[in-house]
Amino acid sequence: MSYEHGWAAICNQASDRIPRTEYGVEGNLELLTAVTGVEITGGESREEAVRRFVQQWDYSLNWHVTVSRETILAAGGRVTDMGHAVFASDGSDFTAETSVAYPDIEEAIRLRPSEEYTFFPRRELVERFERDYMEVQRRYPGVLSTAGVYTTLFSGLIEIYGIEQLLLLMGLYEQEFKEVVESYFHWVKQFFDAFAETSVPVMMVHDDLCWTEGPVTHPRWYRETIFPYLKQLIEPVKSAGKKVIFTSDGTIDEFFGDFVELGIDMLVMEPTSDLRRFGELYGDRCGMAGGIDCRFLTSAGHVEIEQYMADLLAWGKKRNNFILASGNHLPASVPVEKALFYQQMYRKYSGR
Repeated sequence: MSYEHGWAAICNQASDRIPRTEYGVEGNLELLTAVTGVEITGGESREEAVRRFVQQWDYSLNWHVTVSRETILAAGGRVTDMGHAVFASDGSDFTAETSVAYPDIEEAIRLRPSEEYTFFPRRELVERFERDYMEVQRRYPGVLSTAGVYTTLFSGLIEIYGIEQLLLLMGLYEQEFKEVVESYFHWVKQFFDAFAETSVPVMMVHDDLCWTEGPVTHPRWYRETIFPYLKQLIEPVKSAGKKVIFTSDGTIDEFFGDFVELGIDMLVMEPTSDLRRFGELYGDRCGMAGGIDCRFLTSAGHVEIEQYMADLLAWGKKRNNFILASGNHLPASVPVEKALFYQQMYRKYSGR
């Protein structure tokens, strides 16, 4: 019944169990093996372990996107490499190498993606979304999966410029940078228009608008420069009858109302944002996913974890459109026995 639980939550309908999802478990090799019994020796065994994990932990939602930085590269664009810290338990994702797509800041501010990047044939994009969704559904049967866009607007510009140059451009070239944003919007809109023509029921829209401390600049800038374009991107998808889930990293409390006004069906947030406050203010209009801080799972004892889970899920039982998830991800830094206890507590307290 996992698919049904996820769909019910997105539609704000009752189900007999609070649905759940998790992110990033493919990097937590010890947990994958502990849960599934699969000894991970390479890509195929890891994929099989993840598939079994999703089944055994009863995911109701599989977070997945189709369009990413690779799409920018395929369109003839350039991206910045900012390096990557260790997340996977085997350290395979670490890289200290960095590169800047536009070392010349004058060249950087002259970028106009809608004039320089490829616009793909509409039918090609529709078929790409369809194929991607079918493959994910094949891999994780019985789970509500999504397709969608990772590099929506602000995240796309981060991929292109890197966060440091992005902030520099915002500060030094206020008007010119708004023209860059507008041009990127006109380019990325093709993917939203194409998604509206697919048979995929749920779109995942990802855009990291904040960091842990909150907005990177004055909230007015977002409301003038980002949110109007986000609304235009999402409108054709909603008009086509799709459900839309929006994901943003960072502390996004400042923009809770702005997200709801986009017309989205669910907001995925990190634990630095106040999920319960969002639920109290906007839960009648928009669902929410999150609730668990992976740092808490790392440091807390079993008694604390059980008390927190009992309280959170008692709150969640009153909200049909709540999906439980650990953020940010369920990384290898969480001891395996803590993660397994977290799962036990989910099973114990999630029934409605």
